Amino acid sequence: MKVLVGMSGGVDSSVAALLLKRKGYEVIGATMTIWDQKVRALAPNGKEACFGPKEKKDIESARDICKKLGIPYYVFDCREQYKKLVLSNFRQEYLNGRTPNPCIWCNATIKFEALPRTAKEQGLEFDKFATGHYACLDFNKASSRYFLRTAKDLNKDQSYFLYRLQQEQLSKILLPLGEYSKPEIRELAKEAGLKVFDKPDSQDFYSGNYSDLLEVKDNPGNFVSPDGKILGHHNGIWNYTIGQRRGLGVSSDRPLYVVGFNKERNEVILAHEEESLRTILTADNCTWMDFELPDAPFEAEAKIRSSQTPTKVIITKTDNGIKVEFATPQKALTPGQSIVLYNKDIVLGGGIIDEVLS
Repeated sequence: MKVLVGMSGGVDSSVAALLLKRKGYEVIGATMTIWDQKVRALAPNGKEACFGPKEKKDIESARDICKKLGIPYYVFDCREQYKKLVLSNFRQEYLNGRTPNPCIWCNATIKFEALPRTAKEQGLEFDKFATGHYACLDFNKASSRYFLRTAKDLNKDQSYFLYRLQQEQLSKILLPLGEYSKPEIRELAKEAGLKVFDKPDSQDFYSGNYSDLLEVKDNPGNFVSPDGKILGHHNGIWNYTIGQRRGLGVSSDRPLYVVGFNKERNEVILAHEEESLRTILTADNCTWMDFELPDAPFEAEAKIRSSQTPTKVIITKTDNGIKVEFATPQKALTPGQSIVLYNKDIVLGGGIIDEVLS
C-alpha cells in the first residue's frame, strides 16, 4: 500500500513516515507551500509557526528527512487554496469581532483535503494519506462510520483540531502517532538518527502580528466597561480576543479582561475576571463523526480550547445547531472558536461558537 505523508519538517511527521515505512508501507513524503511572500517579513528569531517565511527551511528539513529515510519527496503549491479558504475566513471573522481558529480550518480544507487532492491531480498515486497528528482513528462496523479518539498522550492530543474531518477524509487517512507519547516519538527519532529529534514544536499558525494578515488601517475606538463607561482607547477591535488580559494599556486596581465587543460602536468591552464567566452558548456549522444528534437534551463533555480538560455539559438541539450549558462557569467563551464534544475518549463532533448567552 502506498501512503503519502504530509511532512512539516518537524519530528512528528518525520516519525510518522518512519513508523509507516517500518510497517512495510510504500511511503512518499510531501509538503505543501502556503506562505505568501507579500505578507510583511517577520523577525528571524520569531517563534516557530506553520504560516511564515521559515517555510523554506522547513521544506529543506523535510527533504533531508525523506532522503535519510530513503523515500521520495514532493512539494505542492497550495498557496491559493490556503489564501481562499483559511486566510479569507481568518480576516472575515476577526473583522467581525469574532476569533477564528485557522488551524482547524486548515486541517479540514488544506492539510487533509487540498494537499492530497493536489498531489493526485499532479499524477501522484497513493492509497492513504498520513500526518503526524496525535489522535487515534477508529471504525464502527455497526454504523460503517469512522471516528476519532483522543491520543494516548493527552498532553499532546490534537483531536480538537481534527473534529471537522468528514467521513470521506477519515476513510482515506492514517494517524500513526496516536498510541505514542511525545517523549517516545522524540526517542524514536533520535534512535533513527533524525536530526529533528529535538526540534521545538510550532507554537501558533502565524508568528507575527495578526494585523499583518488583516490588511486594514487602524480604526480607533474605546475600551468600555459593561455599563458603557469609557476606560481607554484602542486602534481596532481585531487586535483583541475574548479573555485577553495583557497588552490592554488600561489602568485598574484589579486585572481587566476582554469580555466582548460592540462592532457597531467599535468598542472593546472590559471587565474583571468574575464578570467574564459564562455558562451558556450556542454553536452552528456543526459536524458529527459516528454520532447522530438526538432531539432530546443529552449530557456530554466539551472543550472550548485544545489544552482544556473536557468539562461536563448539557447539549440541546436547535434549529441551526446546538445550545450548550456548562456545569461550571467558563472563562473566555469566544464566538468564532470551536467547541468540540466528547464521550469519554471518543470525539462526537462539534461546531463554531456563534453566541454567548449568559
